[in-house]
Amino acid sequence: MAGRYEGIVRVEPEASSLGIYVYYGVVIGVHVEASPAELLQEFDRVAEELKQVYGRPEELSRDPVIQAYRKFYWRIGIDPTKTRPAGEALARRLLRGRGLPSINNVVDAGNVVSARLFVPIGIYDLDKFEPPARITLSRGGEVFRPIGGRGEEKLKPGIPIMVDAKGVVMHLYPHRDSIDTCVKDETRSVLVVAAGVEGVPRERVEKAARDTLNLIERYAGGEAHGVWRSP
Repeated sequence: MAGRYEGIVRVEPEASSLGIYVYYGVVIGVHVEASPAELLQEFDRVAEELKQVYGRPEELSRDPVIQAYRKFYWRIGIDPTKTRPAGEALARRLLRGRGLPSINNVVDAGNVVSARLFVPIGIYDLDKFEPPARITLSRGGEVFRPIGGRGEEKLKPGIPIMVDAKGVVMHLYPHRDSIDTCVKDETRSVLVVAAGVEGVPRERVEKAARDTLNLIERYAGGEAHGVWRSP
């Protein structure tokens, strides 16, 4: 069973040349529902950990992992002071005492890990895309339907994306996911992708993937498989 899913995510050479790499795994047989109190308390624990190490949101910018993601954002044409890397954005909310909105037990598990380790976590409905999911650069003209967006966006060339075998753009790397493959109440199996960039230790990204699989398994059930790396 486990070997069946190895290779379903591939980082193409043009993406790896930008320093992109991923660790990924799957959880089969999840039950998506509202997060239990125990999982929501994980956010409180992360908030306390962040306060002990950083104190204020402004101090996050000195962390080398956050610096690496910011550098990558600049490289792909995104101002990270306006569009924060996912992990940094989550951590900032917790340090400001604003808390994080609960989505469901699967998505919340990824957000806990991302806020703690600053590694972006993508979670996708395994039954809503055709493997392999390739991380590559857009050719231009691809259609992307973002979560929380209004309708469709047509992409310019050179944008790091994850696209399935049918051409569905699942993700703009490493910060925006598509509504076409997002986790919903009916989701039963998920793909978890931890997004690495140059300057972020591979062992940290691997830990982010493993921790997310473990939390999903604990709070949403199912059986976890992985973790694999590409490239």
